[in-house]
Amino acid sequence: MRILVINPGATSTKIAFFEDKRKILQETLEHSAEELGQYKSVMEQKGMRERAIRSFLEKHNMAVEDFDVIAARGGILTPLESGTYPVDERMVDYLINRTKVDHASNLGAVIGYELVKVTGKSIPVYITDPVSVDELIPEARVAGIKDLERKSLSHISNMRVVGIRIAEELGKKLSELNMIVIHLGSGISVGRFEGGKLIDVNNTTDEGPFTADRTGDLPVRDVVEMAYSGKYNKQEMKRMFVGRGGLIAYLGTNDLRRALKMGESDPKALEVVEAMAYQVAQEIGGLCAVMKGKVDAMVFTGGMAYSETFINMIKSYVYKFAPIFVVPGEMEMEALAYGALRVVSGQEPAKTWSDDE
Repeated sequence: MRILVINPGATSTKIAFFEDKRKILQETLEHSAEELGQYKSVMEQKGMRERAIRSFLEKHNMAVEDFDVIAARGGILTPLESGTYPVDERMVDYLINRTKVDHASNLGAVIGYELVKVTGKSIPVYITDPVSVDELIPEARVAGIKDLERKSLSHISNMRVVGIRIAEELGKKLSELNMIVIHLGSGISVGRFEGGKLIDVNNTTDEGPFTADRTGDLPVRDVVEMAYSGKYNKQEMKRMFVGRGGLIAYLGTNDLRRALKMGESDPKALEVVEAMAYQVAQEIGGLCAVMKGKVDAMVFTGGMAYSETFINMIKSYVYKFAPIFVVPGEMEMEALAYGALRVVSGQEPAKTWSDDE
């Protein structure tokens, strides 16, 4: 089964070619700030990114028609269960015209669908575990203000495929384990998997530990004072929370490696990194408490999991709670390919997406 995987990010588009579960080729197509600056919205970048993908295929003597299935990154849809969904005109229309957030992930399904449409062939296009997967249990939704509700926005795609991998190593299915998966990237997601579902997780843009460039939880009263101080407009405040927070706010870098290097000679820099590890451990500890200590495995993944120093900082707090596994980096391309493969091979049924708000 020949699978083309399309994964748009903020400044790049990752492309991969799989034969069944074997990755044959992967490349990251970088998009410069000047190139992206021509567009007012992410969706306007669609044509530019499609051309980049076609150039990639031509360079490797391939065409869209050569593939049996397209696996694309899912965008910000209405809340939905984890799983694999076929892309159709309704979904494409929603992502182009009605999605609530202008996000690079919205491009994946749209580009995949339109690449196939031009060929005139019936090549299926699927998304797996998009950002808007929401399987929170009721008690995890209550925010403390009646008009607000906690939402599930996480690194579900990488977290779930890593969870499945560790479950297989343990001779189990993900649905048979109580597991905490911690994605350590530019955003940090700390999630509770039970029965194969992500039933509790911090919203990676609003909650949880501070990260490389995000603030995480904040003292609400002080945020209100800042918002009404007249010093900042709405967009400046949002940018401060996501993009200018965390390590960048304190150390001027979003690179953990550089922050740790700074910490070798600057105790204050080391203190900031240690504080991030402390907050990650706090989030893990909270989940261990509500899981009543019944945790079969704890898994660290994402780019920052490559740092043994940082992982050891977190481990020093949580090592007694459960067996710890580390799967550094991300397996998003595998997650997308394997999800599509499971459906087309009949291992699991495709889910049905609804655009009901």
